[in-house]
Amino acid sequence: MSLRLSTVILPVRRWHDGGRDQWLRAEELGFHAAYTYDHLSWRTFRDGPWFGAVPTLTAAAAATRRMRLGTLVTSPNFRHPVTLAKDLMSLDDISGGRITLGIGAGGNGFDASALGQEPWTPRERADRFAEFVPLLDRLLTEESVTHGGTFYSANEARNIPGCVQRPRLPFAVAATGPRGLKLTARHGQAWVTTGDPKLFEAGTPEQSVEALRGQIDRLGKACAEIGRDPESVEKILLTGFTPEANTMLRSLDAFVDFVGRHRELGFSELVIHAPIPDTEFAADPAVFEKIATEGLAQLA
Repeated sequence: MSLRLSTVILPVRRWHDGGRDQWLRAEELGFHAAYTYDHLSWRTFRDGPWFGAVPTLTAAAAATRRMRLGTLVTSPNFRHPVTLAKDLMSLDDISGGRITLGIGAGGNGFDASALGQEPWTPRERADRFAEFVPLLDRLLTEESVTHGGTFYSANEARNIPGCVQRPRLPFAVAATGPRGLKLTARHGQAWVTTGDPKLFEAGTPEQSVEALRGQIDRLGKACAEIGRDPESVEKILLTGFTPEANTMLRSLDAFVDFVGRHRELGFSELVIHAPIPDTEFAADPAVFEKIATEGLAQLA
């Protein structure tokens, strides 16, 4: 399985003031995919510009031609499967079949209470996720869906004519726990991880690699339980939350070293954040572009 390089473009720029150019440049640089976060606001960016994922991806789909597009990641925090499915089917159509849905259980960030609700416990998030993903799968593959669940309902919900990609656009499921990995094995065309969050600030690169190895092993066991080949699941690493997040984009050599260690684990796609000055994602744009155009070639 070949290794691909993708990027994340945070939705912090006005479309006509640098936003559009950033997506076009990502395609020019040859990235396999460009993703964006699907949040209402996020961490240190809460008090600054932050645009919606679906409109941003719609504009990017109209502006670009080849590059895949998607979310990393969408969650149930403020989404409902019925309305999300309609948006996704439309996005897939506008893009000509280039959309991947990154999807996770969500967390306790600003999205968790933006609609006025109390943040869900980890168990509640897992319970909702376990209902959300299968229902979304049905909504994107069946012409009419009726569902009365614990958390979500649908009454003859229709998504005609369906996705351009068949039987539906791919799901990239973000998960590390046993229930999430089972959902990945059953419904995911890909699996997403950010590594072990406990190692982000104080861990070593070696500890991170071992943690990732353990996650991949557990994914393999979840696949084996339902008779699925683990190699049929694409494995995506969002790199901005590993112990080397602040050093791997400092030079081409640093990036190549990082990739070499993680390619051996079986990852099929690495995702790097597009630089944003004066933030945790600050990086030299020239180095970033050199990594995009030369990084994987160094490993050939």
